[in-house]
Amino acid sequence: MPPIARTAADLPSRETLLSMSGLDFMQKMLAGELPHPTIAALTGYRITHVEQGRVLLRGTAGFQHTNPFGGVHGGWYGTVLDTVLGCAVMTGVPKGRWYTTLEYKVNITRALPVGMEVEAEALLDHAGRSTAVSHGTIRGVEDGRVYATGSTTCIIMA
Repeated sequence: MPPIARTAADLPSRETLLSMSGLDFMQKMLAGELPHPTIAALTGYRITHVEQGRVLLRGTAGFQHTNPFGGVHGGWYGTVLDTVLGCAVMTGVPKGRWYTTLEYKVNITRALPVGMEVEAEALLDHAGRSTAVSHGTIRGVEDGRVYATGSTTCIIMA
């Protein structure tokens, strides 16, 4: 597994982030040259593929991600989708700029069994001067079934 940021000091500086394009930043994270965010360790996922306009990650929801009824909490789906959708947006962010989520939507289509490995994929639909939009899915690795879909709109800032 690539390195995970353990403290704020482990995170890339603002200068580092702004010195490269979003695609370069994401590729360096995938290569292990920059640490993955702490949320990756908490939610049990890892980035597995980065290209212009497309990002994949894999993960497994564990018992620690369940609601009081033992089902995978909706927040887990939301966190995974927010991550992969934002990463796809990041691949379209030019050097000297950064983004943040304005809104995102999650549709859970079926209950995800605890311990099932999933792949989340996001595709960049639009990256303009001030906004970007992407959409994505969470699918079971073994069964190929869609467990959730989502979309996001992000603001691109200087």
